[in-house]
Amino acid sequence: MFRIPHLLLTSSLLAVTLLVSARPALAQTEASRPASMAEFIAQYQADSNALDRLFPFPFSDYRTLAHNQLVNEWRKQLKMVDFEALSRSERIDWHLLKDRIEDDSRQMDIELARRTEIAPLMPKISPLLERLHDHTERRFADGRTTAIAFEEVRLSVRNKQEALLEERPNISAALGRRAGGTIDQLRRATSDWMRFYAEYDPEFTWWCTQPWESLEEELRSFAIFLEQDLGGVLPGDTDTLVGDPIGREALQQALYAERIPYTPEELIAIAEREFIWCTEERTKAANEMGLNGDWRSAQEKVKDIHPEPGDQPAIIKMLADEAVTFLEDRDLLTIPDLCKSVWRMEMMTPERQKFTPYFTGGEVVSISYPTEGMDHADKLMSMRGNNLHYSRAVVHHELIPGHHLQGYMAQRWNTQRRMFRSPFLIEGWALYWEMRLYDMGFPTMPEDRIGMLFWRSHRCARIIFSLKFHLGEWGPQECIDFLVENVGHERRNATAEVRRSIQGGYGPLYQAAYMTGGLQLLALHKELVINGPYSEKQFHDAVLRQNSIAIEYLRAALNDKPLTKNFPVAWRFAD
Repeated sequence: MFRIPHLLLTSSLLAVTLLVSARPALAQTEASRPASMAEFIAQYQADSNALDRLFPFPFSDYRTLAHNQLVNEWRKQLKMVDFEALSRSERIDWHLLKDRIEDDSRQMDIELARRTEIAPLMPKISPLLERLHDHTERRFADGRTTAIAFEEVRLSVRNKQEALLEERPNISAALGRRAGGTIDQLRRATSDWMRFYAEYDPEFTWWCTQPWESLEEELRSFAIFLEQDLGGVLPGDTDTLVGDPIGREALQQALYAERIPYTPEELIAIAEREFIWCTEERTKAANEMGLNGDWRSAQEKVKDIHPEPGDQPAIIKMLADEAVTFLEDRDLLTIPDLCKSVWRMEMMTPERQKFTPYFTGGEVVSISYPTEGMDHADKLMSMRGNNLHYSRAVVHHELIPGHHLQGYMAQRWNTQRRMFRSPFLIEGWALYWEMRLYDMGFPTMPEDRIGMLFWRSHRCARIIFSLKFHLGEWGPQECIDFLVENVGHERRNATAEVRRSIQGGYGPLYQAAYMTGGLQLLALHKELVINGPYSEKQFHDAVLRQNSIAIEYLRAALNDKPLTKNFPVAWRFAD
């Protein structure tokens, strides 16, 4: 019989004993270790999103209270982090999370102020809010009392509408649409709540079906009344331009949250300065085209050089390949082979072209070009606006080195930062390349320069008209006229650009972010490449790996200056 040597047996038993005894210690270590900054970011995002899902209805004081409590708890959590022990990358994550928490707190204040603005237009809705809040705490409704509450709210809605008809308050279209949208949001939330009981609870269904149907109809009618009769705009009307200016104070807060140490007025002055440069360059290009410096005539000539119907996809492929070749020949940045092969095309619907008259991109390029059902004049304006030389400046903005490459890298590097998406880096990166490629001789003909300068002028104009709109200085028509007269847009396309800016779901700073972010990246390139240790390729690859964060934090990630807990908004990049 084979026997295991006693010494080997003893050693084996000892090893097993040590392994078993070590398991509780390992488990305790893992259970008690502090969260990493990436985990902190994920936890805060999950907490905040959970509260939003719990309170999907307006005028909720409970939601405000819960979010304020969450913010205060996370402030305490961040204070407890040993900042000095963090790596440079983790310190940036700490600051990003801190800024996000503070901005979320400011957004709750802004939301409360906007709620206060429409409060005089609201009927008594507290009985509905009580039931929605009860549902969040799993307190169940009684059919009889709910039916009484529904009738109480229905009468309140009717009485409020009659009172407003008599008073005829002078409100803006934006306020009427906001108030009507709030009522509609409350109606949908209550309808969802009703589905929890209807037909499942026979007694509740018996009591509440008819009162709810009457109340729901009253709420629908009241929402239309607020938007149409008081605000003067038909519900669902996307043709009439209705924006909701946020005012100077909210603009300044939004700039601070993006770590931009400039006032709205200073940014407008910067844009006007850049506009002068664009006009001088357009004049030079028009001279080369034999048009005596008349850049408007040059643009009109370029607009006529457009693809025929059906030819635009082939043009986009050609221009995309051209940009990639230009970049790789000069070894300006790393372009993964998979990134070059996975982008795709789709055709933009006529309805979407009302908001987006030019093609957009990322992994999918959405092609804006006339469709068969468009009016003849709209077809011509669409073709002229998407001409060959204008498109030559847009394709690389949307694909490579622009948004597609940027999005590709953001899915693969520092992914915990994706919740901090900054339009100043997202759009600034694409515009930075428009400016760099212009300087590097990418446009080989004056017609190409006219095309690129059209877009660069447009980026200047976006700062001017969007900030003036939100400051309350310009209305939609003044914005349209400015684009037509100073940039050279077709009127249909200018209207679509303004519609996109003020009612297309973009934040109030989004249109200002293109040129502003581009200037930030140019300043950073000068600091770190022209006057610093990075090569072109090192700089561009490093930027792409930081994800879409505020550019002042990008600067902190790439330089070697001390990064402390006290990090004021101070980088005057455009001075």
